Amino acid sequence: MATGYKSIVVAVDGSKEADYAFRKSLEIAYRNKGSQLNLVNIIDTRYLGPLDKEIAGQVKEQSQQILERYKARAAAARVENVTIIIEYGSPKTVITKEIAKLVKADLIICGATGHTPVERYLIGSVSEAIVRSAKCDVLVVRTPAE
Repeated sequence: MATGYKSIVVAVDGSKEADYAFRKSLEIAYRNKGSQLNLVNIIDTRYLGPLDKEIAGQVKEQSQQILERYKARAAAARVENVTIIIEYGSPKTVITKEIAKLVKADLIICGATGHTPVERYLIGSVSEAIVRSAKCDVLVVRTPAE
């Protein structure tokens, strides 16, 4: 039986909760030498409405900048095998149904949301959807990494 992780997906969006998840992913990737850390940002098209090309380009550029900052932090933490992935769609489905398959993920890490119970009822929790639909281990991070 294999122990350890070879392909780790961490969902990041610049939020405080995503930063907690990212920091935890660095610890796990560092302990699992040679693992691939996949930094993922999903541009949620449900809230953007019909995009013109200029706005879509600006949003993607912002995502790229966020992910590049995370990648630089990973390098500073001596985590070397880092990939950046930007996709469009619903994070609830794209992370588990597309990206996890693409990178053969054996761990998905995400931050817990700060939604109120009403918000969770109306729009649902991304982390909850990932836990329900993932075919691999999932770590939902609620607190800052030490």
